[in-house]
Amino acid sequence: MTVSPCRSNLFVHKDLYQFLVAVQEKCLKNNCRQIVSISQEIDLVDPLLVLDKLTQANEINFYFEDRGKGEAIAAIDAVAKLEIDGADRFSQAEYFIKSCLKNIINFGNANQPFSGPHFFCYFSFFDKNTQVDYPFPSATIFLPRWQVAVKNQRCILVTNIIINANVNIQTLLENVQNKIEFIQSLEYYSANIDYFSVNFYKKSVRNAAQFQRSVVSALEKIRSSYLSKIVLADILDVKSSNQFNLVKSLNNLRQIHSNCYIFSTSNGKGQNFIGASPERLISINNQQLITDALAGSAPRGKTPAEDAANANRLLNSEKEKHEHLLVLDFITQRLCQLGLLPQILAPRLRQLSNIQHLWTPISAMVPANIHPLKIVAQLHPTPAVAGAARDVACAEIRRYESFERGLYAAPLGWIDSEGNCEFIVGIRSALINGDRARLYAGAGIVAGSDPDREFAEVQLKLQALLKALV
Repeated sequence: MTVSPCRSNLFVHKDLYQFLVAVQEKCLKNNCRQIVSISQEIDLVDPLLVLDKLTQANEINFYFEDRGKGEAIAAIDAVAKLEIDGADRFSQAEYFIKSCLKNIINFGNANQPFSGPHFFCYFSFFDKNTQVDYPFPSATIFLPRWQVAVKNQRCILVTNIIINANVNIQTLLENVQNKIEFIQSLEYYSANIDYFSVNFYKKSVRNAAQFQRSVVSALEKIRSSYLSKIVLADILDVKSSNQFNLVKSLNNLRQIHSNCYIFSTSNGKGQNFIGASPERLISINNQQLITDALAGSAPRGKTPAEDAANANRLLNSEKEKHEHLLVLDFITQRLCQLGLLPQILAPRLRQLSNIQHLWTPISAMVPANIHPLKIVAQLHPTPAVAGAARDVACAEIRRYESFERGLYAAPLGWIDSEGNCEFIVGIRSALINGDRARLYAGAGIVAGSDPDREFAEVQLKLQALLKALV
C-alpha cells in the first residue's frame, strides 16, 4: 500500500536530527540520559484504531475519549513508569511527574492541542488492595512512548524517546518514521474493522437478597446517625466462549454511551479495566478547574411523557436532593481547604441513555503552586462513590463488600506539563481478563432508600455495561 504524503516529514527533517545530536552530546558530556518529547500534527486517524493496531500484549496502555468535547487519546507503551501502593501514593505520583519533567526536552509545536508530554494515571479506590491477586497496583503513572490524540478533527502525535550516549540517532529516526507511516496508513481501512462477536455462556450474579440485606443493615446505621450515606457496589461475573475483544467493547461503549467518558487501562500483563463513566472528578484547563457534584438518580422513561415524569420526580425528591447535597457540600469544603474559591454553577440534570442524575458543576481558579494531584487526593473518594462521613463509610464498604473494588470508582486520567488535566471516576466499569469479565456498579444509600429499588438501580447499570461487551 502506498502511503499518501502527510505531515510526518518533520521526523526526517535535518533540524530534528541536529537537535537530537546536540542532546546526545549533552548526555555524553554529563553521563546521563534525556527524554525528548516530539510533537507534530499528522493526518486524521482514529486513536482507538491506533490502540488496536499498535499496542502489544506486554505493553501498558491507556485510552480516553470524550465525544462531547471532540477528544480522544491513546497512550501506548512507557518510557517512564511508577507503580506503587500506600497512603502517600498521590504525593509520590506528583514527585515522579515533576522529576520526569526536569529531564524532558520538547521539540515541535507546543501550541497544538495535546502536544507535549502527558502523564497517564490510574489509582485504586483504596490506597492498598487487600486481595493479593488483584491485577493492578493502587497507583500507576506512566509517560507513554506513543501518544495519538484527536481534538476537533485535528490529530496530534507525541513521540517520547530516550536519548543516551550510545543510541544511533539515524537508526532511531528511521524506526520512528516507519512507525509514523504505519499509524498514518491506518486511516485507509479504519471503516472496515471486522470484530468477532462474543457469546456468553456463563453469568454469575450475587444473590439479590445478599445485597438487599446490606442495604437494610446500612439503613439501620444511617438511622442511628452512625453515617448519613454509604455507596454499596455489586458485581456481575461473566465468562465468554471467546476472548473479549477490548477494542470492540470500547467501540460499542462509545456508540451506546456517547455522552459518557469512555476509558480503558491495561497493566501490560493481559488485564484491562474499561468503562463508560458519566462522572468527571476534575478538569483543569489554563488553571480553570471544573468538577462535578453528581448524585441522585432515576431511570429514563420509555416514552417522552414517562421520561419527563421521572425527571420531575428526581428534581423534587427530598431523598435524592439530600444525597446530592452531601456530595456538593463535601466538594466545596474540600476545595476551600486547599485555599480555592469554588463557584457553584446552576444545578441541572445529567441525562444518559438509561439513567439520569442530579448534576451541579463547580468551578475554581487553581494557583500555579497547587498540583492537580493534590486536588485529586483531596477529593477522592467523594460521597458520590463512598458516602458520608467518608472514613466511616469506607470502613463499612470494606465490611459489606466481599470483592476488591480496585480501580472501580477511583480516579483515572492524564496530566500535561502545564498542569492541565482531566480525571474521571471509574464507575460503570469492568475488569477484563481473557475470556472473563467482572462488571461493577453501585448505588448510594441514604435515609429513605428502598432495598428493592437500590438493587434494581444497580442491575440497570450492570445491564447497560453488559450490552457493550457482547
